[in-house]
Amino acid sequence: MRAPTPARPASRPQRSGGRPAAPWRGEGAEEGGPVWLFGIHAVRDALLNPARRRRRLIATRNAADRLAEAIAAAGIAPEIADARRFPAPLDPGSVHQGAALEAEPLDWGGLEARCAPGPADPAPLVLLLDRVTDPHNVGAVLRSAEVFGARAVIAPRRHAAPETGALAKAASGALERQPYLRVANLARAMEALRELGYLVVGLDGAASLEIADAVAGARGRPLALALGAEGAGLRQLTRETCDHLARIAAASDFASLNVSNAAAVALYAAARR
Repeated sequence: MRAPTPARPASRPQRSGGRPAAPWRGEGAEEGGPVWLFGIHAVRDALLNPARRRRRLIATRNAADRLAEAIAAAGIAPEIADARRFPAPLDPGSVHQGAALEAEPLDWGGLEARCAPGPADPAPLVLLLDRVTDPHNVGAVLRSAEVFGARAVIAPRRHAAPETGALAKAASGALERQPYLRVANLARAMEALRELGYLVVGLDGAASLEIADAVAGARGRPLALALGAEGAGLRQLTRETCDHLARIAAASDFASLNVSNAAAVALYAAARR
């Protein structure tokens, strides 16, 4: 049964203090265009990812030494740069740690092929993000999704954080391993998951059902968790497309979690089902 539409959004995720909702265009905000990844962890994991098509590596001498094994494995010659005049087209506030890699966005394939249950994994777990635009939050969600074994993180192609250097750095390498699927329509993707046998549970702070009880109903079957955008929560159509709505119990009526923290709690509950 579908839960009734509640009056207020889920755990009321908010933007983290002062961070921009969208990255500077120089980091690769254009959909489908090359991406500038930066930071030692993000660059190292991209160099070691055979699925990542690499174009250009800029590094200080110190960073190149730290990345020596990954550079050798990737077979790419770095452009050695002065840290004081770092030439990569990054936001001036980016903490690049002396390393930046221009690369093509990753292609994780289609939703059905990536998320379909199979004999080896009959009860996969996926995460749905409804218009989550902060790349730092999405990067943190990808890290949690990798830790708890989610098959994929799914977001709409529009009004969601694209693959950028800021997102990759926040993910601390998880972007290279955790599928991040962008779909044309989130509600249709949810329906496609339901046709594959998924139970779809949306997080909503006004729901009567607690998350542990909601995911217990998916024991032995595929499960999709839907989380709403910073400040707005799940949109009405997304809520209506869920099989159940559930809340994360809080000690206070005024307590709330941002979307990345709520995702980690929900994923933990789901992993224990």
